[in-house]
Amino acid sequence: MPSDTNIYKPIKAKVERVIDESPLIKSFVLVPEHDFSFKTGEFIELSINGYGEAPFTPSSSPLDKKKIEVTVMKAGYVTEKIHALKPGEVVGVRGPFGRGYPVDKFYGKEVVILGGGCGFAPIRSLLYNLIAEKEKFEKVILCYGSKTPEDCIYKPFVNELRKVERFEVYRSVDKADGSWNEREGVVTVLLDDINMNISNSVAIVCGPPVMMKYGTLKLLEMGYPETDIYLSMEKNMSCGLGKCGHCMMGKYYVCKDGPVFTFDEIKDQPDIWL
Repeated sequence: MPSDTNIYKPIKAKVERVIDESPLIKSFVLVPEHDFSFKTGEFIELSINGYGEAPFTPSSSPLDKKKIEVTVMKAGYVTEKIHALKPGEVVGVRGPFGRGYPVDKFYGKEVVILGGGCGFAPIRSLLYNLIAEKEKFEKVILCYGSKTPEDCIYKPFVNELRKVERFEVYRSVDKADGSWNEREGVVTVLLDDINMNISNSVAIVCGPPVMMKYGTLKLLEMGYPETDIYLSMEKNMSCGLGKCGHCMMGKYYVCKDGPVFTFDEIKDQPDIWL
């Protein structure tokens, strides 16, 4: 991005493609008016003129500067307007903002990723980054959970990920049907199925707050140090600039100090799972 970018002024981006991921989730492939760079785990503000803006962590590869992909769950006024977008329409993009995943700290280690629901969005961006440098990691294990088989997103991506050397994929659903031949149960049950060297491993957790809470507790119980559990705490972000205070978590502004934190950093802050 140009060095004189006004952080309050969005750049224009054209909607190139809309992908139906599940009944409530869509992905939008955006082509910004000029090259756009972000680090995996950082977020953008996506705006629709006349309706408002909302923060999203890109779900695309941080190595692709020509396009940005965002995955959006319909959950309110702005996201409903985003879901109505069609190819060819123009949106605004501000950013990137925040602190992403310190990928260089994962080199030489096993990386365990625990994700749920739309929390797969920042995880997919991270996975693209890890795939590009796969020889630098011992192995990467993805454990992903959703409510039903229909709610599982990124199905084509998951199929391709299963073919990548050093990568393992495990999925579960809360409620299975006749088409499901993988695990049934909350996503933390998958942690009982994997083999990892905890002394040389880091864990990443991203998903709904209740899933992140019990996923973190399970990882601690397994022996992961608090400093090696990375959490994406983006649920309450709004302005992206530390001005509105909506995302305050104790002494932290999640949008400026995060959204990625180690559990050690935030464990003593109040109401971190709300």
